[in-house]
Amino acid sequence: MIDEIQVKDVALIREASLSPSPGLTVLTGETGAGKTALVSAVKLLVGERADSSYVREGAKNAEVRGRLFPSDPAAEELVAVRKVSADGRSRATINGTMASVSELARTVGPLVELCGQHEYQSLLKPAEHGRILDGWADLESTVGAAFREALADARAAEAALEEMRATASASNTQLEEARFTLQQIEAVNPEGGEYEETRDWLARAEHAEVLARNSHGAAEALSGDGGALDALNTAISLIEEASRADESLAPFATTLRETCFVVEDVARDMAGYCDSIDFDGESLAAAQERMGQLMGLMRSFGPTMEAVFERWDAAAALVGLIDDADENLARAEAALDEIDYKLAQAAAAYDAARAEAAPQFAAAVNEVLGRLEMGTAALVCTVEPLPRENWSAAGSASVVFEFKPGASMQPRPLARIASGGEISRVMLAIKVALGAKDGTETLVFDEVDAGVGGSTANALATVLAELADSHQVIAITHLAQVAVLADAHYTVTKTAGDAPETILAPVTGDARVAEVARLLSGTATETSLAHARELLRQ
Repeated sequence: MIDEIQVKDVALIREASLSPSPGLTVLTGETGAGKTALVSAVKLLVGERADSSYVREGAKNAEVRGRLFPSDPAAEELVAVRKVSADGRSRATINGTMASVSELARTVGPLVELCGQHEYQSLLKPAEHGRILDGWADLESTVGAAFREALADARAAEAALEEMRATASASNTQLEEARFTLQQIEAVNPEGGEYEETRDWLARAEHAEVLARNSHGAAEALSGDGGALDALNTAISLIEEASRADESLAPFATTLRETCFVVEDVARDMAGYCDSIDFDGESLAAAQERMGQLMGLMRSFGPTMEAVFERWDAAAALVGLIDDADENLARAEAALDEIDYKLAQAAAAYDAARAEAAPQFAAAVNEVLGRLEMGTAALVCTVEPLPRENWSAAGSASVVFEFKPGASMQPRPLARIASGGEISRVMLAIKVALGAKDGTETLVFDEVDAGVGGSTANALATVLAELADSHQVIAITHLAQVAVLADAHYTVTKTAGDAPETILAPVTGDARVAEVARLLSGTATETSLAHARELLRQ
């Protein structure tokens, strides 16, 4: 839910701040005062497209900053900022990190829904009707999830079968090339790491004389007669004799003695290395021949041994598939048949659950429509199974919302028969029916009460207040009946002059009484003020 929205230089708003209640918050004001500018600010915050028209005349940027607290207790505070420059460029940040507008829409968009007569497009799209029904009936995580999993498995099996068929029908040229590759590599039969091992062995073998001579010479220079060890021991004796007269020299003798240990170890290792050099001519010739074979493979199928092994695997796989094509195809077709059977069962269960839920959902919505005094108007929810080729992640049946303006009239698609006001109230009824099952936390209603008065206004106000029990509701309204039920009340006014500004301010106490009186009669008279106080006390 929204904790605070700060708006700067959007339309006629120089600077404004809105801290809505967790329940029902209303915004009231004269027509043309700038209430639409606040809706525009919310659109920016949820990642809708924007251009330079959003920027206040004379300003460099329009900016909206929102702080939200998702209902998930594990989720952290969310701070989103959207800026639109006078040249139309848009920038956004989420918790201080640069983000694209699409990221803003994915992050903030699901938390806030705009519900104005021009924002009800989702209600007019049959693709959304299934999602709404599933949400109400809790089908998304049960039969819906099972269907989508089975559908994904079926598509994967179909793709695997098609790939196998394509491989099985490989051209003779491809097959012959694969068989030749397989024959050539298997004739050499290289092993992993063999090339590197042979290369290093040959490097030593081809320089055996130099290695033996130099390692032996190093050992003799270190430990032979007159070598380094003899010189070190002589120096140690001389220093120890001198240290009897000057004790400060003793550490030098200790250091040289430790050096003797290192020199002895190196001399021993050199002598051992020299003794290990035993490269006979036969072994050398065999290694050179093997190296030639491995390098030949790399020239033909490389350029590296890793590439050779990849060609080997690919050729073996192709030949194996073709050689066992009939058996593999039969096995893949049987697997697909089994998966298709499971998919058909999942689809039947999904369709049945939707068909059962549809009239119950319609009844729940129509109960609210009745309270909104829409007479015998009703929502009709139908579920029709789709052909197999039309199945998708949205389901195996089409879910369609239709509208009957009267009991004796035939239901027709909402877009064809319902007015803007009717669609608004149908959406309101759906939101009430969904209750807490609706994934959206904050609902912003832009003049949902347009053209409503009398007892219908009272009913609409009651329904909005009820909706605020399960959602954070922000409503732009002209109805006093709605305003008096609000937990927080803001007024929107526009200053006079050549450069008018829209001012947003919370109202309480006498100021709120005066605003409700204005909504009732257009002006604050003694009669309207008394009526306003009475409504606020109820």
